[in-house]
Amino acid sequence: MDIPPIKEPDELLLESLQRRSFAYFLQEADPETGLVADRNRPGFPASIAATGMGLSAYAVGAERGWIDRQEACRRTLTTLRFLWNSHQGTERYATGYKGFFYHFLDMRTGQRAWNSELSTVDTALLMAGVLTSGAYFDLDCQQEQEIRTLATALYCRVDWRWALDGGALLSHGWKPGRGFLPYHWKGYDEALILYVLALGSPTHCIGPESYSAWLSGYRWKTIYDQAFVYAGPLFIHQMSHLWIDFRGIRDVFMRDKGLDYFENSRRAAYVQREYAIRNPRGFEGYHENCWGVTASDGPGKRRENIRGSERYFHGYMARGVPFGPDDGTLSPCAALSSLPFAPEIVMPVIHHFQALDLAGDNPYGFTASFNPTLKTEQGQGWISDDHVGINQGPVVIMFENHRSGLIWRLMRNCSFIATGLRKAGFAGGWL
Repeated sequence: MDIPPIKEPDELLLESLQRRSFAYFLQEADPETGLVADRNRPGFPASIAATGMGLSAYAVGAERGWIDRQEACRRTLTTLRFLWNSHQGTERYATGYKGFFYHFLDMRTGQRAWNSELSTVDTALLMAGVLTSGAYFDLDCQQEQEIRTLATALYCRVDWRWALDGGALLSHGWKPGRGFLPYHWKGYDEALILYVLALGSPTHCIGPESYSAWLSGYRWKTIYDQAFVYAGPLFIHQMSHLWIDFRGIRDVFMRDKGLDYFENSRRAAYVQREYAIRNPRGFEGYHENCWGVTASDGPGKRRENIRGSERYFHGYMARGVPFGPDDGTLSPCAALSSLPFAPEIVMPVIHHFQALDLAGDNPYGFTASFNPTLKTEQGQGWISDDHVGINQGPVVIMFENHRSGLIWRLMRNCSFIATGLRKAGFAGGWL
């Protein structure tokens, strides 16, 4: 039996959840470096993708009045100055190289954390936030002029062409002493924004042939009567949309199919919902107002016999529908971040998650993930203790795009984005 939705005006609910997610970037950023923690667990390093989302979130917070513009400017400058002045080199503990940054960085020193790669896609997400800062802080004062100067300099320093490793496709990354990883970005995934930024660079751009090579890996499928470019994890259908307004603009692939990437993502949300309704694997909790399968934390690798069925559970995994993997773990942010695409099916999910009390007393809103099938000793489903930066960022940004279109509007006026889109073959709409 479904839990009755909370009768709270939608706008007030969105404001509350968005502001709670925004609090993550206030509390989990280092005051000296501006880097944002990957997750709110003591000792965890920063994520450069979360840091890019934090830069965009500061613009949202200033516009909403959650922090004053001067504070948002100060935080932004702290981050941009650190990124610009941090060490770029081939040493094991450098912060980056060739304008790229390592996926995870020590919060206080900015040095490479763990054995992380020099990440092309995470650098792209960071640069999207950097460029958002340059677009938002447009006043004629010394601090905001410095933001604009640093934003352009950081973006122009990235040697996207080097990341091709002599081929047509962008590499996933590079490690000191080992060189480029053996994987390349090909086919529909979160790297759409990576290719747009790499194409738009005035200093180290890649050519349109690289985008064509990326398109060649697309998979067009019809699932539950929805025809769309397929990707199983829901975050793939959202990540590039945080910053780029794809409504009405089409590349050669989408022109041939007669839709745009915004509509493609709307269809992906409906596929997720229909999968939850059909629930082919018989997991607890799945229904029309409870879905969101994506890359997320899970209960951990284990096997349990539940109601006569042997169930296998996993830790962090890129889960997807309808072909899996799926172990009954849902990520609230996955559904929430589809709000601009399909508010008619996402708002009921938000109300349901609110009724489940997936936020509790935590200041950051809904948990990163939960699994109703795996019961705890208290008889409740498993709920993650963590909050993750790259979950919180999309909630702040996509809620704002739905409510006011702020980030989309800012980035439509970014010449680098427009250039990259045109070189990729996009046309129509606001372009």
